[in-house]
Amino acid sequence: MSQNQSTSEPISAAEHSDNQSHTRHFDVVINGGGMVGAAVAVGLGQLGLSVAVIEARAPQAFDVSQPLDVRVSAISVASAQLLSRLGVMENLLTLRHVPYTGLETWEMEGCITQFSAEQVAEPLLGYFFENRLIQLGLWQQIETLTNVELFCPAKVDKFERIKPLGKGESLDVAQDAITIELDNGSILSTHLLVGADGANSQVRQWAGIGLTGWDYSQSAMLINIETQTPQQFVTWQQFTPQGPRSLLPLPGNNASLVWYDSPARIKQLMQLNDAQLAEQIRENFPSRLDPHFTVKAKGSFPLTRRHAQRYFESNLVILGDAAHTINPLAGQGVNIGFKDVDILITQVASAIGNGDVWWHDCVLKRYQQARYVDNQLMMTAMDAFYAGFSNDILPLKILRNGMLKLANIDGPIKQKVLKYALGL
Repeated sequence: MSQNQSTSEPISAAEHSDNQSHTRHFDVVINGGGMVGAAVAVGLGQLGLSVAVIEARAPQAFDVSQPLDVRVSAISVASAQLLSRLGVMENLLTLRHVPYTGLETWEMEGCITQFSAEQVAEPLLGYFFENRLIQLGLWQQIETLTNVELFCPAKVDKFERIKPLGKGESLDVAQDAITIELDNGSILSTHLLVGADGANSQVRQWAGIGLTGWDYSQSAMLINIETQTPQQFVTWQQFTPQGPRSLLPLPGNNASLVWYDSPARIKQLMQLNDAQLAEQIRENFPSRLDPHFTVKAKGSFPLTRRHAQRYFESNLVILGDAAHTINPLAGQGVNIGFKDVDILITQVASAIGNGDVWWHDCVLKRYQQARYVDNQLMMTAMDAFYAGFSNDILPLKILRNGMLKLANIDGPIKQKVLKYALGL
């Protein structure tokens, strides 16, 4: 049996006592120090809790001469507000980014839906950042917190639950705890283990939390290009039967293209050299794209939907991609992860303020109740949008283009849709 199986026997109080001199206790241990995990660490650390973060690789220091990374996120207004509360946004805005003020989507000419920041009385709709820069900004904030410690590079070798104490036994560490053994020999114990360790979450698997979901039989290709067009502030997306073609503005005269297609087609495109790929882009992307560009970088990934059957167990909680992976159609992945972070921090802070045991099931259940249905709703909406446009059925094509045309009429419904997308 694997040492990380959820059926492993809990260690006894006596065994824990033997190892106690080698064990360091933290209020919270977070497995995963990416964008979501690092945000949790900052937020819970700012509440005064002792926090350990386990991560295999540290983000690279920033230098303006570095090429733009292909992994880019559209940070919503709500996510930017969270990062501001964490004390990170001001520093992030000194690094490479693009504020965007417009979003446009269409299938046929004349049936376009245009959203703008003005429609919701906001100065902008959000920002485009390279993922690694968001992670870097959060790590820099972690370094200012003396009660948050990074274990990096490190990986988890083993999780164990501490068996409840018998009559007359005593232990310095609270009995409702989990121990974590790292590959560098360190042993940690905690009241709350947080799984922010991605779609293949080690924490989720150890806890025996099941998944529902499916593969979309599509892949997405990310392509960074350098254009002759000045910096853009509108992101756009055209639907085709094979999948959307999107442009995300990047700093300067750069942009990120997102090409959705069958796995076989994306695999074939990934094998082309930059000049050949550029020619394929010109043939398959809308004429709105400036044809005078050069390909700078590329990457690809399969599209999958996964949703955990629950978000918590005793002394354990999952969030971000460990809890859900969503079709990236509207760039909501990291934003719903940051919503998870915001609610978890809020619920823990509320419990501490009320003098409650902040790691108990009732607190974690409130986090799950606040996030599960909302995440399910967003995932279902993206699936419906994806399924509705990824075909060439004529009656459906007429219907959906009529809906896009109607959706472009300014009014309360359009404002509500946009506010929901922005997390407001």
